[in-house]
Amino acid sequence: MKLIDNVLREMPDIANEAQPSIGGKLEWVGMDDIELPIRIEDDLGNLIQSTARVTACVNLIDPEVRGIHMSRLYLHLDQNFQDRPLTPASLRQMLRSFLDSHEGLSDRALVRIDFDYIIRRKALKSENVGWRRYPVSMIGILEGHEFSLEMGLEVLYSSTCPCSAALARQLIQDQFTKDFESDGSIDFEKVHQWLGSEEGIIATPHSQRSAAEIRVRLAPTFQMFPIIELIDEVENSLQTPVQATVKREDEQAFALLNGRNLMFCEDSGRKIQTALNADERILDFWARCTHYESLHPHNAVSVVTKGVDGGYVAGAGAPVRLEHSIK
Repeated sequence: MKLIDNVLREMPDIANEAQPSIGGKLEWVGMDDIELPIRIEDDLGNLIQSTARVTACVNLIDPEVRGIHMSRLYLHLDQNFQDRPLTPASLRQMLRSFLDSHEGLSDRALVRIDFDYIIRRKALKSENVGWRRYPVSMIGILEGHEFSLEMGLEVLYSSTCPCSAALARQLIQDQFTKDFESDGSIDFEKVHQWLGSEEGIIATPHSQRSAAEIRVRLAPTFQMFPIIELIDEVENSLQTPVQATVKREDEQAFALLNGRNLMFCEDSGRKIQTALNADERILDFWARCTHYESLHPHNAVSVVTKGVDGGYVAGAGAPVRLEHSIK
């Protein structure tokens, strides 16, 4: 037993003992893609359980130190995720534990948590409900005693092309003229039947599934993450979120929503920009709308920002400019 104890005591700690062959400070160093279970309390008081992929980093301010203590970061993550649900307060405490365990080595810590938020959503017309999945990320940075909090999510929606809709209407007008120009008078019942036929509505506009990627910087005074509120804010601005359970009455209602909300990607971006600008809780934001074109083999994309303080936000595990915050 003593021999084993001696062996354990004599284990080398290269990261702590060895000098780097090339000295220098490091902006971030840590671990990416850590697998952990997560419990998170949303803004409605619901306790959600999911699986997460976590990035945990600190900076290295001493150019002569070989490395950080990565096992300490992992153990702090594991303990925090076991002990309590994730809230803005617990996220800040976790970052403080990173820095306390690296005193003298680091003065800045970052954690990014990516997970799927799953919620029941009502159908548009029927009494049915269905599950919807929203990819969510929480990003916290602690610099000394200054805490910044950012949240990201993705919302899927439908977009119908205004240009295609106008061209389809023109073809329908031309077909109407062709089918009815010889009549001295227009028969209402005949026109009514024609409007419900494939011969009458000979063209339809193209539409496609689209995605809005959102990154917002929140005032760090929140007690719970505003996940539902932000999802609703974005979906209400776009008006055409994709649906889970769909009966015929729901599909007809969805077709009506698309017809009343024709959108280029520029329109989608401006709708989201207007909604987020009106939310006083959001200090800064970046949003990208991608329309996965059914007409083209390429996508249509727009990006909007608020641009406060140079537009910096944490993305993909490190703080970068908003317009580059694309994972």
